[in-house]
Amino acid sequence: MIESKFLKQKTMKQHHQSINLNSNVKIKKKVIIFINKVLITAIISLALLISFKLSPEFKSLFNQHVYTESFPFAKVKELYQKYFGSTLTDTSSKDDQAVFSEKLTYDSQSVYHDGVALSVTSNYMIPNINSGIVVFIGEKENYGKTVIVQQLDGVDVWYGNVDTVNVKMYDYVEQGALLGEVVDNTLYVAFQKEGNFVNYKEYLT
Repeated sequence: MIESKFLKQKTMKQHHQSINLNSNVKIKKKVIIFINKVLITAIISLALLISFKLSPEFKSLFNQHVYTESFPFAKVKELYQKYFGSTLTDTSSKDDQAVFSEKLTYDSQSVYHDGVALSVTSNYMIPNINSGIVVFIGEKENYGKTVIVQQLDGVDVWYGNVDTVNVKMYDYVEQGALLGEVVDNTLYVAFQKEGNFVNYKEYLT
């Protein structure tokens, strides 16, 4: 009887030790993954800085393709997640997205410059059409304060005439997430692919 009790206690102790060991292994793996991500980011940053220093032509090309043209941030994020897992920080607010998940609704539409003007309710809360990354927040001629989301399919969607903005630069925003509110009752939307505006009817449902 005493021997059986002793064996039981020994088994329980071994079980707890096994759980603690597995927990420590998981923590170590997470730390190693985090360090690897930091090192990869640092190496890429250093490589870019050295390239800028050594080659003014490279710096010019980098500025042209990243700032002047439409850089595929969404595709880069998708590739990064595929090979390295989630990003170091995800600035999107999951709580807000869980509370607000809507579809774009409007009363009427009319052609407006490179896109479309949508008649919406006063102080309409703007839902994101498709998942992507916020690549611009600021003033655009004819559109006022504008939020641009680069969707995972590579299409840049302009949301213009925005008053209150609910997102930040480089936030990852899910489909239906809240972007902000319109100034009055008109929302401007335009679609851009590979630097060219495309017919909104192909993307607006």
